[in-house]
Amino acid sequence: MSGKVFKVVAVSGSTSRPSRTLAVTEALLSGLRTQLPVEPHLIELGEIAPVLSGVLSRPDAPAALELQLRAIEEADALIVASPVYRASYTGLFKHLFDLVHHEALIDVPVLLAATGGSERHALMIDHQLRPLFSFFQARTLPIGVYASGRDFHDYAIASPELLARIGLAVERAVPLVREASRFVSPVAAKVA
Repeated sequence: MSGKVFKVVAVSGSTSRPSRTLAVTEALLSGLRTQLPVEPHLIELGEIAPVLSGVLSRPDAPAALELQLRAIEEADALIVASPVYRASYTGLFKHLFDLVHHEALIDVPVLLAATGGSERHALMIDHQLRPLFSFFQARTLPIGVYASGRDFHDYAIASPELLARIGLAVERAVPLVREASRFVSPVAAKVA
């Protein structure tokens, strides 16, 4: 497996730009890229929101959105991050994953992250994101990354503690991504 290039899809669940959520997503993706041979794919919810919001079911998805959904379904690993909105991930973030095939993410390592206005929302990772990806039978990685507004300056990460947490999350994710045996789902088999 030494020559394997890992398809890592990062989903930033913020609809705005600049975005603290995007900064965390990019930092996690960059960290993985320093440790593993990675083919990165970044999905910014804000860029696909106008199309995504009008799609009621997968057959209705236009080609550009279908490409993003397939990228998620064919990933060797995912990084998913959402801003906390009313104690949970955003509705459009959930809607995106509502369109992902329910068997496509079995055993896929998923690194979870969230951003919020204060530390009071940090448990959103364990109480909202982790159950969502457990439904998909994905492997949610044990260390999530939460960032609050005070960890940033002008949308750039300014906190040494947050950078250390990102580093630790990446360090712990690398062996799990390397060792993950990709379940060949009916979805992946159809695409191949």
